[in-house]
Amino acid sequence: MNANPAELRRALMEHGLAHHELSPSPIEQFQDWYELALSTDLPEPNGMTLCTVDADGQPSARTVLLKLYDARGFVFFTNYESRKAKEIEQNPRVALLFPWVALARQVQITGRAERISTTESLSYFATRPRGSQIGAWSSPQSQVISSRSILEGKVAEMARKFAKGEIPLPDFWGGYRVIPRMIEFWQGRESRLHDRFRYIRSDDRADEWSIERLAP
Repeated sequence: MNANPAELRRALMEHGLAHHELSPSPIEQFQDWYELALSTDLPEPNGMTLCTVDADGQPSARTVLLKLYDARGFVFFTNYESRKAKEIEQNPRVALLFPWVALARQVQITGRAERISTTESLSYFATRPRGSQIGAWSSPQSQVISSRSILEGKVAEMARKFAKGEIPLPDFWGGYRVIPRMIEFWQGRESRLHDRFRYIRSDDRADEWSIERLAP
Protein backbone atom coordinates (compact mmCIF):
# COMPACT_ATOMS: atom_id res chain seq x y z
CA MET A 1 0.00 0.00 0.00
CA ASN A 2 1.32 3.42 -0.94
CA ALA A 3 2.31 5.86 1.79
CA ASN A 4 0.04 8.80 2.52
CA PRO A 5 1.82 11.95 1.27
CA ALA A 6 0.37 14.23 3.97
CA GLU A 7 1.54 11.99 6.80
CA LEU A 8 4.90 11.45 5.16
CA ARG A 9 5.33 15.19 4.61
CA ARG A 10 4.88 15.89 8.32
CA ALA A 11 7.39 13.20 9.26
CA LEU A 12 9.96 14.39 6.72
CA MET A 13 9.65 18.02 7.78
CA GLU A 14 10.08 17.08 11.41
CA HIS A 15 13.08 14.86 10.76
CA GLY A 16 14.82 17.21 8.31
CA LEU A 17 18.04 16.39 6.47
CA ALA A 18 21.52 16.14 8.00
CA HIS A 19 24.91 15.95 6.32
CA HIS A 20 25.76 12.57 7.87
CA GLU A 21 22.62 11.07 6.32
CA LEU A 22 23.65 11.93 2.77
CA SER A 23 25.13 9.41 0.37
CA PRO A 24 28.52 10.39 -1.08
CA SER A 25 26.90 9.93 -4.49
CA PRO A 26 24.09 12.31 -5.48
CA ILE A 27 22.72 9.67 -7.83
CA GLU A 28 22.31 7.26 -4.93
CA GLN A 29 20.82 10.06 -2.84
CA PHE A 30 18.39 10.83 -5.68
CA GLN A 31 17.48 7.16 -5.91
CA ASP A 32 16.55 7.10 -2.22
CA TRP A 33 14.32 10.16 -2.59
CA TYR A 34 12.86 9.06 -5.91
CA GLU A 35 11.93 5.60 -4.69
CA LEU A 36 10.22 7.17 -1.69
CA ALA A 37 8.25 9.48 -4.00
CA LEU A 38 7.27 6.46 -6.12
CA SER A 39 5.96 4.70 -3.01
CA THR A 40 3.39 7.45 -2.38
CA ASP A 41 0.15 8.43 -4.07
CA LEU A 42 1.80 11.37 -5.83
CA PRO A 43 0.67 11.73 -9.46
CA GLU A 44 3.59 11.20 -11.85
CA PRO A 45 6.48 11.51 -9.41
CA ASN A 46 8.78 11.19 -12.43
CA GLY A 47 7.53 14.53 -13.75
CA MET A 48 10.33 17.09 -13.88
CA THR A 49 10.49 20.68 -15.05
CA LEU A 50 13.01 21.13 -17.86
CA CYS A 51 14.37 24.65 -18.37
CA THR A 52 16.15 25.65 -21.58
CA VAL A 53 17.32 28.97 -23.05
CA ASP A 54 16.91 30.14 -26.64
CA ALA A 55 19.39 32.05 -28.81
CA ASP A 56 18.09 35.39 -27.47
CA GLY A 57 18.59 34.35 -23.85
CA GLN A 58 14.87 33.81 -23.22
CA PRO A 59 14.32 30.88 -20.83
CA SER A 60 11.41 28.50 -21.18
CA ALA A 61 10.15 25.69 -18.99
CA ARG A 62 7.92 22.65 -19.41
CA THR A 63 7.27 19.36 -17.66
CA VAL A 64 8.80 16.22 -19.13
CA LEU A 65 8.99 12.69 -17.72
CA LEU A 66 12.13 11.07 -16.38
CA LYS A 67 12.40 7.69 -18.08
CA LEU A 68 15.91 6.54 -17.24
CA TYR A 69 18.68 7.54 -14.89
CA ASP A 70 22.04 6.17 -13.80
CA ALA A 71 25.50 7.44 -12.90
CA ARG A 72 25.73 9.10 -16.32
CA GLY A 73 22.68 11.31 -15.87
CA PHE A 74 18.93 11.75 -16.31
CA VAL A 75 17.14 10.82 -19.55
CA PHE A 76 13.95 12.12 -21.15
CA PHE A 77 12.57 11.68 -24.66
CA THR A 78 11.23 14.17 -27.17
CA ASN A 79 10.84 15.14 -30.81
CA TYR A 80 14.20 16.44 -32.03
CA GLU A 81 12.36 19.14 -34.00
CA SER A 82 10.54 20.49 -30.92
CA ARG A 83 11.30 23.86 -29.35
CA LYS A 84 13.07 22.31 -26.40
CA ALA A 85 15.29 20.25 -28.68
CA LYS A 86 16.18 23.23 -30.88
CA GLU A 87 17.07 25.26 -27.80
CA ILE A 88 19.21 22.44 -26.45
CA GLU A 89 21.07 22.21 -29.74
CA GLN A 90 21.82 25.94 -29.51
CA ASN A 91 22.65 25.89 -25.81
CA PRO A 92 23.02 22.50 -24.10
CA ARG A 93 23.13 23.98 -20.60
CA VAL A 94 19.81 23.11 -18.93
CA ALA A 95 18.15 22.78 -15.54
CA LEU A 96 15.80 20.15 -14.13
CA LEU A 97 13.51 20.38 -11.12
CA PHE A 98 11.60 17.61 -9.37
CA PRO A 99 8.90 19.52 -7.45
CA TRP A 100 7.70 16.99 -4.89
CA VAL A 101 5.79 19.73 -3.09
CA ALA A 102 3.43 17.30 -1.36
CA LEU A 103 6.46 15.82 0.41
CA ALA A 104 8.10 19.19 1.11
CA ARG A 105 10.99 18.11 -1.10
CA GLN A 106 12.65 19.37 -4.25
CA VAL A 107 15.62 18.19 -6.28
CA GLN A 108 17.28 20.71 -8.58
CA ILE A 109 19.76 19.63 -11.24
CA THR A 110 21.88 21.76 -13.57
CA GLY A 111 24.15 20.42 -16.25
CA ARG A 112 24.53 19.74 -19.94
CA ALA A 113 22.12 17.87 -22.20
CA GLU A 114 23.30 15.61 -25.00
CA ARG A 115 21.54 13.18 -27.29
CA ILE A 116 21.68 9.54 -26.30
CA SER A 117 22.57 6.90 -28.88
CA THR A 118 20.05 5.70 -31.45
CA THR A 119 20.37 2.23 -29.94
CA GLU A 120 19.33 3.53 -26.52
CA SER A 121 16.41 5.47 -28.01
CA LEU A 122 15.27 2.43 -29.99
CA SER A 123 15.44 0.25 -26.90
CA TYR A 124 13.12 2.60 -25.03
CA PHE A 125 10.82 3.28 -28.03
CA ALA A 126 10.15 -0.45 -28.34
CA THR A 127 8.70 -0.48 -24.80
CA ARG A 128 6.21 2.33 -25.45
CA PRO A 129 2.50 1.57 -25.97
CA ARG A 130 1.60 1.35 -29.64
CA GLY A 131 -0.56 4.47 -29.39
CA SER A 132 2.40 6.45 -28.05
CA GLN A 133 4.59 5.15 -30.85
CA ILE A 134 2.06 6.32 -33.44
CA GLY A 135 1.77 9.63 -31.61
CA ALA A 136 5.51 10.18 -31.95
CA TRP A 137 5.20 9.78 -35.71
CA SER A 138 2.08 11.95 -35.92
CA SER A 139 2.79 15.14 -33.98
CA PRO A 140 4.85 17.96 -35.54
CA GLN A 141 5.76 19.00 -32.01
CA SER A 142 5.86 22.75 -31.27
CA GLN A 143 4.64 23.67 -34.77
CA VAL A 144 1.47 25.71 -35.28
CA ILE A 145 -1.54 23.65 -36.41
CA SER A 146 -4.92 25.05 -37.38
CA SER A 147 -7.05 22.50 -35.50
CA ARG A 148 -6.94 19.26 -33.54
CA SER A 149 -8.52 17.51 -36.53
CA ILE A 150 -5.20 17.96 -38.36
CA LEU A 151 -3.47 16.01 -35.62
CA GLU A 152 -6.16 13.36 -35.46
CA GLY A 153 -5.98 12.93 -39.23
CA LYS A 154 -2.24 12.39 -39.03
CA VAL A 155 -2.71 9.81 -36.29
CA ALA A 156 -5.20 7.93 -38.46
CA GLU A 157 -2.78 8.09 -41.39
CA MET A 158 0.09 6.69 -39.34
CA ALA A 159 -2.16 3.99 -37.85
CA ARG A 160 -2.94 2.82 -41.40
CA LYS A 161 0.69 3.05 -42.47
CA PHE A 162 1.90 0.95 -39.56
CA ALA A 163 -1.12 -1.36 -39.34
CA LYS A 164 1.08 -4.44 -39.65
CA GLY A 165 4.28 -5.25 -37.85
CA GLU A 166 6.45 -3.23 -35.50
CA ILE A 167 6.53 0.55 -35.63
CA PRO A 168 10.04 1.86 -36.41
CA LEU A 169 11.82 4.55 -34.44
CA PRO A 170 11.32 7.96 -36.10
CA ASP A 171 14.63 9.53 -37.10
CA PHE A 172 13.40 12.80 -35.54
CA TRP A 173 12.62 11.32 -32.12
CA GLY A 174 14.83 10.17 -29.27
CA GLY A 175 16.35 10.85 -25.91
CA TYR A 176 18.50 13.44 -24.20
CA ARG A 177 20.67 12.72 -21.21
CA VAL A 178 21.25 15.58 -18.76
CA ILE A 179 24.78 15.16 -17.41
CA PRO A 180 24.68 16.84 -13.99
CA ARG A 181 27.22 19.34 -12.77
CA MET A 182 25.19 20.34 -9.70
CA ILE A 183 22.42 18.53 -7.79
CA GLU A 184 20.67 20.18 -4.86
CA PHE A 185 18.43 18.40 -2.37
CA TRP A 186 15.89 20.64 -0.62
CA GLN A 187 14.02 19.41 2.42
CA GLY A 188 11.29 21.69 3.75
CA ARG A 189 11.30 22.51 7.47
CA GLU A 190 9.12 24.57 9.79
CA SER A 191 9.46 28.37 9.88
CA ARG A 192 11.07 28.30 6.42
CA LEU A 193 14.33 27.07 7.95
CA HIS A 194 14.76 24.47 5.24
CA ASP A 195 17.63 22.02 4.86
CA ARG A 196 19.53 22.40 1.58
CA PHE A 197 22.53 20.40 0.43
CA ARG A 198 24.32 20.92 -2.87
CA TYR A 199 26.54 18.39 -4.63
CA ILE A 200 29.04 19.88 -7.10
CA ARG A 201 31.62 18.29 -9.37
CA SER A 202 34.27 20.09 -11.35
CA ASP A 203 34.22 17.79 -14.36
CA ASP A 204 31.18 16.35 -16.16
CA ARG A 205 32.80 12.91 -16.33
CA ALA A 206 34.27 12.79 -12.83
CA ASP A 207 32.75 10.69 -10.08
CA GLU A 208 33.95 12.82 -7.19
CA TRP A 209 31.47 15.26 -5.67
CA SER A 210 31.80 17.93 -3.01
CA ILE A 211 28.87 18.52 -0.67
CA GLU A 212 27.96 21.82 0.96
CA ARG A 213 25.05 23.06 3.04
CA LEU A 214 23.20 26.15 1.84
CA ALA A 215 21.24 28.62 3.92
CA PRO A 216 17.48 28.43 3.25
